[in-house]
Amino acid sequence: MKTRSLLNLLGGLSILASIALLQPLSDAQARDSSGQRVNGTVVGIGGRYGGRSRPFSLIVNSYTAPNLVRELNDALAHGGQDEVLKTLSKMNAGRIQIGTGVGVRANAIIAEPWGEGGQKLTVFYERNINFFELRYGTRSQDYPIGYAELYLDRNGKGQGSLIAAARIKLKDGNTWEVEDFGTYPARLMGLRSSGRVLAR
Repeated sequence: MKTRSLLNLLGGLSILASIALLQPLSDAQARDSSGQRVNGTVVGIGGRYGGRSRPFSLIVNSYTAPNLVRELNDALAHGGQDEVLKTLSKMNAGRIQIGTGVGVRANAIIAEPWGEGGQKLTVFYERNINFFELRYGTRSQDYPIGYAELYLDRNGKGQGSLIAAARIKLKDGNTWEVEDFGTYPARLMGLRSSGRVLAR
C-alpha cells in the first residue's frame, strides 16, 4: 500500500513551476515543445503477469496544476473514490500506454522535483474495466484507478512502479492511501524521457 501527502505534492508543484519559469529554453528545447514522452518497459512481479514484460509509454501534454490537485483532494475528502473518479474524468493531462495498444487517457500527471535535478511523475488514470469484471461482478471493480510513479534523473533516465488496478482512500485529511488489487506493483524499467512540457 502506498501513501501520498497532497501537501507535499502541492509544494513540489510550486517549486517545479518556479524553476521552469526561470530557466531559458535552448534552441533544441524550443523546437521540441510539443510535450514530454517517457518510454520504457513494464515488468510484472507476481500473479498471472509475473515475469512478463511489455512496452510502456507515458505521453505528457501538461502537468496537473495545483488547483486541480486540490480539487482531487476535496473530492476524495467529501465523496470518496466515486467522487474522485468523477473529478478525474474531467481531466486530461496526456496518455499512458501499456503494451502495443493505443492506451488510455492519463487524467492527472503530477510533477515534483526529485533527487539532484531530477523529476518525479505521479500518474492517475481511469482504467478500462473489462466485460468479465462487469458480467460477474468481480471484486476488482472496486479498484477502478490506475496509478504509476516514475523517478527520472537529471538526464531523463530512471525507473518506477505501476499499479494497474488500485483504489484510493484518504487518511488524516491530506494523505492518500493507494491500495493495489492483491498483487505486487509492476516495475517500470529502463525509462527514458524526451521532450519538454512548457510552464503555462
